[in-house]
Amino acid sequence: MSEQPGSNTDTREMISNVVYDDIRIGQSASQVRTLSNADIQAFAALSGDVNPAHLDAEYAASTLFHGVIAHGMWGGALISKLLGTELPGPGTIYLEQKLQFVKPVHIGDALTITATVTGKDDVKKRVTLDCKIVNQNNAPVVLGSALVIAPTEKVLRPRSHLPELKLFDGAQRQEAMLDSVRQLEAVRCAVVHPCDIDSLQGALEAGKQGLIIPVLIAPKAKLEQLAQDGGLDLSQIEIVDVPHSHAAADRAVAMAAAGEVEALMKGSLHTDELMHAVVGCLALRTKHRLSHVFRFDIPMYDKVLLLTDAALNIAPTLLDKVDILQNAVSLAQALGIALPKVAVLSAVETVTPKIASTIDAAALCKMAQRQQITGAIVDGPLAFDNAISADAARIKGIESTVAGHADILLVPDLESGNMLAKQLEYLAGASSCGIVIGARVPIALTSRADGAASRVASAALVKLMAHQYRTMAP
Repeated sequence: MSEQPGSNTDTREMISNVVYDDIRIGQSASQVRTLSNADIQAFAALSGDVNPAHLDAEYAASTLFHGVIAHGMWGGALISKLLGTELPGPGTIYLEQKLQFVKPVHIGDALTITATVTGKDDVKKRVTLDCKIVNQNNAPVVLGSALVIAPTEKVLRPRSHLPELKLFDGAQRQEAMLDSVRQLEAVRCAVVHPCDIDSLQGALEAGKQGLIIPVLIAPKAKLEQLAQDGGLDLSQIEIVDVPHSHAAADRAVAMAAAGEVEALMKGSLHTDELMHAVVGCLALRTKHRLSHVFRFDIPMYDKVLLLTDAALNIAPTLLDKVDILQNAVSLAQALGIALPKVAVLSAVETVTPKIASTIDAAALCKMAQRQQITGAIVDGPLAFDNAISADAARIKGIESTVAGHADILLVPDLESGNMLAKQLEYLAGASSCGIVIGARVPIALTSRADGAASRVASAALVKLMAHQYRTMAP
């Protein structure tokens, strides 16, 4: 296209039409589109059509189509796009559309959508078009015809920029994580005082998923009443009867120290109760300080993000941060990230004595260079924006292999970490789970506000780490 006289606007950014008087019989227009799984999910989300033939690969494989297929009306939407943007284009009014679905459209099929003018009504300015969609083998998949009122006035308008559509399926991502540890043997796990419905249901579901063999440590009568009220079955579950939450924490820790269980999972008791018992047991301590690591799946980030420490260490010293960082690296490596990139966060990217966390960040980087911290690429101080956004780092002139690509965020203190974690979950829509590392056994540590799904995901982490500890004791 050429530019309009007197205009500096690139017409590639414009959209125009073909008016009725310029339309001729036999005139045609075509567009191409390749079907992706994201197309199917987006159409299902917008239409509400959750037919398993489109979304459930296992079910779809058993149908006569032998796999997931596009919604039929997705093809209709492609024809609508062609008529509304090219022929006749803007100003077109749809009156009628007839469609015949000839062949299924599978993920990866490259489609050519064509509309050809077959008739005109000069009185009513109506146009009839033959509509056809063929696949990469030139085989028709959709046939039909459309009747529209064509525009009579020329339109040349800036092309509307659509909002960026990012699909995020937290359940699917969690299922992928569960699949990654499914081949591992379930580990015996003491579930400490699961005396609300979410913690009890989460423990039982984790057992059903083959992640843990749950050993429930709590007042037995209270568990049985809770199970009865929630319709849960405890008949095959081992229960250790204790009078209250403090006793549950002490008993679970003693079982872990004796090797009777390989992991701990927090139930409905307060974090301090459980961790006080763990810290007080010398048999469970290692040379590393205990710290918590969140694992996040975030809609706007292209990979798993770990955040530490937002739950245990209130105001960690420099040496505390060394252990916190090293613990997070061990989890990242267990998750398959061979050389994780660690962003040490602060409010700014420059070292200043006025902000102590920038001094710590600089020291941690130098310690990594001197192999006092191993197994990771460490950079900081980095502000949150340039830790996760390569564009923000570029604009600020930061040259770093970590900036914009962080696998681990090391926060300055518990307050900032806890706020960041909750913002990611409640404002950014992230799916989260968490684990405590640094003891002889991994500890699934979730918030009392977390649902069963988060607890199941945390159980997957403790299963993964428990198996790593079998070959590499912490």
